Amino acid sequence: MTAAERPAFYRFHQGSRVLPFAAEEYDTRLAGLRAAMADQGVEACVFTSMQAIAYYSGFLYCSFGRPYGLVVTATDSVTISAGIDAGQPWRRCHGDNITYTDWARDNYWRAVRSVTGTGRVIGHEGDHLTLVQSQKLDAFLGPRARVDMAPASMRQRMLKSPAEIALIRAGANTADVGGYAIREAIAPGVREIDVAMAGRDAMEREIARRFPEAEYRDTWVWFQSGLNTDGAHNPVTARRIEAGDILSLNSFPMISGYYTALERTLFARDVDAASLAIWEANVAAHEYGMSLLRPGVSCAEVTAKINDFFAGRDLLQYRTFGYGHSFGVLSHYYGREAGLELREDIDTVLEPGMVISMEPMLTIPEGQPGAGGYREHDILVMTETGAENIMHYPYGPGFNVVG
Repeated sequence: MTAAERPAFYRFHQGSRVLPFAAEEYDTRLAGLRAAMADQGVEACVFTSMQAIAYYSGFLYCSFGRPYGLVVTATDSVTISAGIDAGQPWRRCHGDNITYTDWARDNYWRAVRSVTGTGRVIGHEGDHLTLVQSQKLDAFLGPRARVDMAPASMRQRMLKSPAEIALIRAGANTADVGGYAIREAIAPGVREIDVAMAGRDAMEREIARRFPEAEYRDTWVWFQSGLNTDGAHNPVTARRIEAGDILSLNSFPMISGYYTALERTLFARDVDAASLAIWEANVAAHEYGMSLLRPGVSCAEVTAKINDFFAGRDLLQYRTFGYGHSFGVLSHYYGREAGLELREDIDTVLEPGMVISMEPMLTIPEGQPGAGGYREHDILVMTETGAENIMHYPYGPGFNVVG
């Protein structure tokens, strides 16, 4: 084959298809998207983010610097993937798949154009499309107009289907398994990394047991001790646990792109009086916050009431971030349904079918009594009358002074 004969793109479909959900689930999601497209006059959507592509097709890409996409029209749904992945994207997606080659620059956009055509109204993700790729979209597709469909897609993802809730519930159960494994591994002298690996391995085995046909990747643990607890997303280190240390247990199973989380404060062997007082106050805020989650209440209202709770105890100045967020297709490096977060500036009203965490955190600076980061985290499914906590690992001093 000569260079001139090499195709810019082709279809490489082989093997049996295995997806996280039934075809009907994806058809329902696509129908909702197409209704939103029709409302805004969009003729073709070009999604580029991991979360949107996974939500509408089931395929979770691994970029390694290459662009990926999902093109949705009134009749078609086509993932666009790089040749390095061969047939895997087709086996893991709902709808059609086109493979583009790297034998000429911008074959990705030639593949996209083969589905969208030119001169049409194109939907895109304004919060994900880079300046470079935005320029290429205009050059190759020549859109008559462009519409940012990221907000509409986010609103759709905020309301979970029964199938999604079942998967999230399985993730929560798996996070509990990781939590117990972490607790068993804690002892003075043990390194953070060794505790983290114990939790991660337990969760990966549990996911494989529950989902024997899934792809396994990205499950992880952040286990922190002492000063390393001051930030919620601090990486694991080789620090060794010392008696009296404050500890943060954070287990994060990933199942088919769906992230769940268990987070708990613990202490190694014993807890001093000042630390116990802060810990108990944060647990009380956690319980109070969960009691506020019910349909018809806005995220801002919940936030204001927890702020008042902490302010009344002279602790509000130690709060470090919002009190919770949506769950679904997201992880530590993609996704975020920013319209469903428990913050002062979010007016979204809670509805049945939403899934949201309650996770108050207080960080007391080094040198003060009770220094460290205190964090409790549970996931709740909004129901018609309230909210169901789907986490079962206990929180508080009664169970979590360990080692």
